[in-house]
Amino acid sequence: MSLRTEQKLKTRRALMDAALGLLSADRGFGSLSLREVAREAGVAPTSFYRHFTDLDELGLALVDEAGVALRQLMRQARKRIRRGGSTITTSVDTFMEYLTTNATLFRLLLRERSGVSPAFRTAIHAEIKHFVTELSEDLDRLGKERKKPLSDSYLVAEAMVTLVFNQGAEALDAPAKARAEVTEKLNKQLRIVLVGAQALAE
Repeated sequence: MSLRTEQKLKTRRALMDAALGLLSADRGFGSLSLREVAREAGVAPTSFYRHFTDLDELGLALVDEAGVALRQLMRQARKRIRRGGSTITTSVDTFMEYLTTNATLFRLLLRERSGVSPAFRTAIHAEIKHFVTELSEDLDRLGKERKKPLSDSYLVAEAMVTLVFNQGAEALDAPAKARAEVTEKLNKQLRIVLVGAQALAE
């Protein structure tokens, strides 16, 4: 990689980190200005356009990063499950790890999936659909391995992802005790969905 390319990637990363750093529980992406993000990153506003056409494009890059980070963690969870871990407990624990290390990214997903930008909504919907598809494939595989097939693995995956996102929103800024309670509740809810789907298939 050339020095110029490396510097360009560093500046792009600095802009993304600057935007993330300006977000908070009380401030959404729509309130950011290009000048503010550039100033926070330590670059001139005109330099911003060498990396992104506008703030929306930067935001879409963050959405993609949020989805990739979550999928990577869940792939790690699958490896733990194959080594004998509980499917639901391992997946929930992994998701809570994601919340701890990617709180701002997850908050971005939560806010913008019903936000005013059609581009954001479409991108986040695509990320969630991709996640549901991967989970559905996992459920199918585990059902066959354990001889407990599901009535409709895709619908089950959709229900589970909805629960995870909803409870994730509740756990996001919760203190440790409350987060532990949310984690326990989510484990129970997912088991109910899974057992119900298995019963319907019988």
